[in-house]
Amino acid sequence: METSGWKSVNRASRTARRLVMTIALFTVWGLPSPRVSLSETPPPTQTEATLDLPSESPLPNGSSAKQSASVTSVTDNTLFDEIPSVYGAAKYDQKVHEAPAAVTIITAEQIRKYGYRNFAQILDSVPGLFTSNDRNYGYLGIRGFNRPGDYTSRVLLLIDNHRMNDAIFDQGGAGTETPIDVDLIDRVEIIKGPGSSLYGTNALFGVVNVITKRGRDLKGSEVSGEASSFNTYRGRLSYGNKFSNGLEVLLSGSYSNSEGHRELFYPTFASTNNGITKYADRDNLYYYTGKLSYGDFTLMGGHQWRKKNVPTAAFGTLFNDNRQLTVDERTYLDLVYQHEFVNQLNVKARLYFDRYYYYSDLPYDSGISSPPSLLNKDVTESDWWGAELTVTKRLFDQHKLTVGTEYRDQFRLNQSNRDIDPPTTYLDDKRRSSFIAAYLQDEWAIMNHLVLVAGVRHDQYSTFGGTTNPRIGLVSTWGKTTVKLLYGQAFRAPNPYEQFYVTGTTFKANSNIKPEKIKTYELVVEQYLGNHLRALGSLYQYNISGLISQTTDPADGKLFYDNVDDITARGAEFTIEGKWPTGLEGRVSYAIQTTRNDQMEQMLTNSPQHLVKTNLIVPVVGDKLFAGFEGRYTSSRLTLAGNNASPFYILNLSLFSQRIVKGWELSAHINNLANQRYGYPGSGEHRQDIIDQDGRTFFVKLKYRF
Repeated sequence: METSGWKSVNRASRTARRLVMTIALFTVWGLPSPRVSLSETPPPTQTEATLDLPSESPLPNGSSAKQSASVTSVTDNTLFDEIPSVYGAAKYDQKVHEAPAAVTIITAEQIRKYGYRNFAQILDSVPGLFTSNDRNYGYLGIRGFNRPGDYTSRVLLLIDNHRMNDAIFDQGGAGTETPIDVDLIDRVEIIKGPGSSLYGTNALFGVVNVITKRGRDLKGSEVSGEASSFNTYRGRLSYGNKFSNGLEVLLSGSYSNSEGHRELFYPTFASTNNGITKYADRDNLYYYTGKLSYGDFTLMGGHQWRKKNVPTAAFGTLFNDNRQLTVDERTYLDLVYQHEFVNQLNVKARLYFDRYYYYSDLPYDSGISSPPSLLNKDVTESDWWGAELTVTKRLFDQHKLTVGTEYRDQFRLNQSNRDIDPPTTYLDDKRRSSFIAAYLQDEWAIMNHLVLVAGVRHDQYSTFGGTTNPRIGLVSTWGKTTVKLLYGQAFRAPNPYEQFYVTGTTFKANSNIKPEKIKTYELVVEQYLGNHLRALGSLYQYNISGLISQTTDPADGKLFYDNVDDITARGAEFTIEGKWPTGLEGRVSYAIQTTRNDQMEQMLTNSPQHLVKTNLIVPVVGDKLFAGFEGRYTSSRLTLAGNNASPFYILNLSLFSQRIVKGWELSAHINNLANQRYGYPGSGEHRQDIIDQDGRTFFVKLKYRF
């Protein structure tokens, strides 16, 4: 049976199809826009800025697409002058309205003024995105999809265009486990929609590309200190500069220690210590990163170690036993060569090495009087290296061609599980795998106001074989209006954890899993309103086939992973944002999505139907003191037990000051100002159906630059 929400989105989908047909007639026939004709467009004056089209390649008449496509001008000090660029949508820089995707950019300035202290807070501010947390890891949801226990494996996470999803679990990360210090972020690119035509696996729902600062952005040293709720203290020391000989360097180290909640109450465990666990929520980490550039070469890398105590007694462990913890260690090193030749040929090559190490201590009831408990240790060790070559070239005046190839050798994929005392080994699996891929994309300026983007990538794996994934998009810009018609396919390869993880009588392996695949159809409309406002709307539908899910073999009762689910989802997103020369800035967004498991004919778990977000930055004292307000409404989510996690509204308040005293910045933030009680659905390893989250929290931070 269809829900009323599904019917409303279905009607919107039919309306979108009619709109698509109308737009296609105007764009393909080359007719002027029914709203603004070319003859009505005034020429730009010396005090006006023009809106550029997606290509600067020469056109047959000898002019450039940029020159010929300027159809509407706007006054200075508007959003048009500050249209951000995005790299991750095409593997080269382009304006967000040119990109064949719905794109959101979160800047370093917004991160500072809203007081975001972790990656999840940044992602939660983005229209259509939502997060959850089980007091061990953070999880990112996008367009209604965030299955409990999914390690953000269906969104590709990049840091400076370097893939961060690990080689065992495909974990991208959305919490403190993400190896990044938010103070070092220059911008975050959120590119929605399938991205496998350029990036391969994991990019089912989108690509999140974190661009970090360069040495020139610091121009010296920075030191910062922070104190916040739950006896949390953080510190950072950074140095960056660009020297006269062209050498550019950035070095940074960060440390964080949080005691977490001293006590947490879980009614599920009322028979043990009255449901209270103590000193089991600690979170400790350190992070180092560096970036060195000279000429056409850049060497960058990072290392993070993080230990998190787990208070939820996940995986059937003993409650109120603070020995349960997880340790995640992530290291990467990336050497990049990039050169742009005089004939509009751009060559980019990279050679990289990655490591991911994980272990978990799991205390269990031994079932005997002596010893009353035993400690199980789960360990993952993985190392891989790879190389990629990307070439971009202008061809035949109207084409921008991107050709690339990538190879990755995952030469250590080790998983083990054993009891410490008495020593018993349940899993000792050692493997190696690799893949090679080739991709091609063409950006074709069919006419002044119409660009066709078409791309395809083929990946050949040593495990399951090959998969080919295309995408195609039409991008049409008329004056202040941009319309995008998009179609794409993407895949996620089965990972070693899903294929080969075994524990005693509970789990068994399945080496025959195939890639899960998605097809997405989307209409995006971007409209600039006046001189300071921008509106964006998106209608989409996606279909997932062969979703990898955990299931039970009726023959032996064991759990295993297989391609068992098909998913259909439809939704719409609407955003309006504004920015004024005074420093006033704001955004309001609404997202509605309806997701359905086709086999079970029911809505997906942990999938809110409505998301409403408001963001506002207000200058209080010129450019020296700002107030940031953020509101976030999330509708109810279905839990694994068939209950509903209640809807909630979170209000955050921040104050940010700069240049009051030379070199100093002071910021303060209150999260969940109204002390709203709320929770997220638990996953299969939890006995809690809903896991409560933090109430009101605060932080105060001081930074000095010298």
